[in-house]
Amino acid sequence: MIEQRIAQLGLTLPEPASPSFNYVPVTTHAGVAYVSGQLPKVDGEVRVQGKVGAQVSLEQAREQARICVLQGLACLAAELGTLSRITRVLKVNGFVASAAGFNEQPKVIDAASDLLVEILGPAGRHARSAVGVAELPRNAAVEIEFVVAYAE
Repeated sequence: MIEQRIAQLGLTLPEPASPSFNYVPVTTHAGVAYVSGQLPKVDGEVRVQGKVGAQVSLEQAREQARICVLQGLACLAAELGTLSRITRVLKVNGFVASAAGFNEQPKVIDAASDLLVEILGPAGRHARSAVGVAELPRNAAVEIEFVVAYAE
């Protein structure tokens, strides 16, 4: 069971984030769940802010990517009732607020990819984009969205 694997890894899912704007955290259709962009919130706040390669280190950004994944999984659990319905992670899109000259976005988003594989095993392997951006909401360093297949 996926929830048990999360506990074995010493992790806990946060409370699912509530949207501040006009969207829903997860949309489902025909066995596919689309998870809206997740910010690295801890207790409802983005605590690490700034651009990676300037105010935020590569290691800090990698940890923020992991927090984004846990936040997204919390939203999926709320929508699907259990994470055990997930059959495959299809796609991860990672956005990294990047200082000029920072081009290690794949290393940042690898932390999210690694965590999904740690939790889901081979079903966690996915297609991916890792994109550098000028700014993210709430001055976050990382935002991640993903798409999963689930058992209906």
